[in-house]
Amino acid sequence: MKRILLSALLLAMVGSVYGDIQAPPASEYTATRKLGRAVGNILWGIEELPVTMLRWQEREGDYSGYSVGIVEGFSRSFTRMGYGFYELVTFWAPTYKCTYRPPYQGSCGRSGLKEYNTWSGFSEFPEELGFQSKYHYSRRGVD
Repeated sequence: MKRILLSALLLAMVGSVYGDIQAPPASEYTATRKLGRAVGNILWGIEELPVTMLRWQEREGDYSGYSVGIVEGFSRSFTRMGYGFYELVTFWAPTYKCTYRPPYQGSCGRSGLKEYNTWSGFSEFPEELGFQSKYHYSRRGVD
């Protein structure tokens, strides 16, 4: 009887440990993260302008950076700020597919990873300017 009781207890412990490490895919997206993303997009969305200008300069030259880069940069800045205001108003509600994920998640990849197309997509948070960045998509300083 002791063996049966001990093996049942052991199975119960193993089952509870296995169940404890499982997390749903969208568990990192919460209402506070959505609020923080909204504030970040509103405050730092204007950084899309110089980043886009620099991308066009590196890709096509100075003339395209100061013409197409400015137009596309303003467009991306206002789009990002618009998403920021939208998420600021609705941060308390799971709006995108009943989750708190960004509404522009389609540009971040289908797998839920934080990969995105830098030319036509938006990342979850605004890009960083400067030379100290841990992200691969921002401008790097002089090496």
